[in-house]
Amino acid sequence: MIRNSAFLWLFLHFSGCVLAQSSFIPLNEDYYQRIDRYEIKSGKIYPQIFTGIKQYKRSDVVTFIDSINADGYSTSKSDQFNTSYIRNDNWEWSQAEDADSEKPVLKHFYKKKADFYSHHTEDFDVHINPILYLGAGMDSRLSDDQLLINTRGVEVRGMVDGKVGFYTYLTENQMIMPSYINDERTRTGVIPHEGFWKRYKEGPGIDFLQARGYITFEATKHINLQFGHDRFFIGNGHRSLILSDYAPPGLFFKGNVKVWKFNYLFLINRYTAEPRGNAGGSFGNAGYPEKFVALHHFSINVGKKLNIGVFESVVFGADSLNQGKFDFAYANPIIFYRAIEHQTGSRDNVLLGADFKWNAIKKVQLYGQLTLDEFLLDNIRQRNGWWANKFAAQAGLKYIDAFGVSNLDIQGELNVVRPFTFSHYTKYGSYSHFNQSITHPLGANFQEMLGIIRYQPLPKLTFTAKVIMIKTGRDGVNENWGGNILKNNSTRQQDFNNSIGQGIEQEIIYGSFTGSWMLKHNLFVDAMLITRDSKSPDPLYQNNSTITTLSLRWNIAQRHYEF
Repeated sequence: MIRNSAFLWLFLHFSGCVLAQSSFIPLNEDYYQRIDRYEIKSGKIYPQIFTGIKQYKRSDVVTFIDSINADGYSTSKSDQFNTSYIRNDNWEWSQAEDADSEKPVLKHFYKKKADFYSHHTEDFDVHINPILYLGAGMDSRLSDDQLLINTRGVEVRGMVDGKVGFYTYLTENQMIMPSYINDERTRTGVIPHEGFWKRYKEGPGIDFLQARGYITFEATKHINLQFGHDRFFIGNGHRSLILSDYAPPGLFFKGNVKVWKFNYLFLINRYTAEPRGNAGGSFGNAGYPEKFVALHHFSINVGKKLNIGVFESVVFGADSLNQGKFDFAYANPIIFYRAIEHQTGSRDNVLLGADFKWNAIKKVQLYGQLTLDEFLLDNIRQRNGWWANKFAAQAGLKYIDAFGVSNLDIQGELNVVRPFTFSHYTKYGSYSHFNQSITHPLGANFQEMLGIIRYQPLPKLTFTAKVIMIKTGRDGVNENWGGNILKNNSTRQQDFNNSIGQGIEQEIIYGSFTGSWMLKHNLFVDAMLITRDSKSPDPLYQNNSTITTLSLRWNIAQRHYEF
């Protein structure tokens, strides 16, 4: 109760007077790619959106899209469809001329193309939409059971008095998952992206709820505040080595300052340090141990093409008795975390780093991240493989309208993470939530290359192909080679001669091909083919799968398990 009150205190403390505000667009890979490509296509950085901080405000996206249209970058039929789609999806801000439905249902439903039900006045704005995800498929490793997705729910967003915004999302889910995801469930006892779960009937299926929600407002013209339960993504890549949306949502307080060429983010999350239980998902009635993550991220637009950011983050929550606690020293939105550590003699885990994006030439963007967990320069110079030289690096490239083909977008990315990065010697210090990494899905001790091709030959048809090649090191019985960030890093095998991929070698080649057709606004039919080839000297990690699925989605993003 005290820890929850701490978040509420932060929210009220920074509130003050409020101005007209906007809710945020939920994280959705396809949706956000449509937005980001236009900045790259233009060759310059627009001030409305700092693309390294996701989620985006709906009002900012509309202003950005209007600028893109005014500057003449929406040229092809698919581009014109995309910008119209985005404006219609945020019609309360765009006042799009074509947002109205030609034939509303029973006069009250679908008056707007984007919303099942909506009401918009100066005092009250609300948008209500059903959520549906129905899918079936086959996995070559599962002989008896078909794959299944059955998601039903509702999404509500709106504003009160044009000042306080709100968002809520709730779904009930049943799934029969591909075999390689079941392998991950066996290893960690949890479902990727999700929190508490239970078995569905007597078969291989699982059952879980997913809930997200927040309230938001503008404290000043340039300061936005949020309080709720959700997840975020920092970076311009397919992966993030700072903060990703891989783990389940968590309680948060967020403040964001955007003024002139600067953007400053202050974020505190409450996470689960250890979901005590078993692989059956029955965790009992006791409260789970808690920990907290505080993060500062500052970025600046340098000229018209370059954005540079720096960040620091800290995982905290362990006192002298190894019990979870909230340290109010980290609620200071502008102080350096390392200084707090030194002052309090804490047992916390601080990361430092930087990121960038550079629209180097028209239609081409370079981007990257560097995360420093811990290192000593002398040991790096000696190249002795000291275990505590822990860092992660990313480099990537995006090529929009590649080779002169409209709406053909290509992305390549390299990610490298040293052993033991993001880990700690207590469960309160690892960069994890509900036994899942809050950065890269693989945790640490790996190198990864990935390529993505997206092609939109027709306005409502999109093809996406992905290839991901991973080399990582796994642990044997009673071993710790630095890949599993949930393990106590004081149990490491050796202090020196550590290298990426050490331990039991595993090589993974993941490939997917997806075709998506938009039947109506936010109603999609998806056909997907996945191949996953895993090789290792250990039979436990030798498994190959071919997966085919067909699904119907309504107001929900595709589910991805790309590891």
